[in-house]
Amino acid sequence: MDENLHSMTNLFKQLGLPSDPEAIEAFIGAHRPLPEDLKLHEAPFWNASQAGLLHEEVLQDADWAGVIDTLNCGLRQTNADGTGPDV
Repeated sequence: MDENLHSMTNLFKQLGLPSDPEAIEAFIGAHRPLPEDLKLHEAPFWNASQAGLLHEEVLQDADWAGVIDTLNCGLRQTNADGTGPDV
């Protein structure tokens, strides 16, 4: 497996989102923290195609599952005071 193929940058490209590091950081900052009881693919900011990709890749434990898990963790982080990030 080519680890560069399954990077956060390439995941964002697959999702049709801006994929430079600043855009990825801004996206995560704008959408976190996700509630713990909300599945990543059910978040309201995904379109149907994006949600389907995220759901299927994790469900199948496909090559993208690891980087999707990293995205999921990033979207659930909060500041020490329980609020979203200072971006």
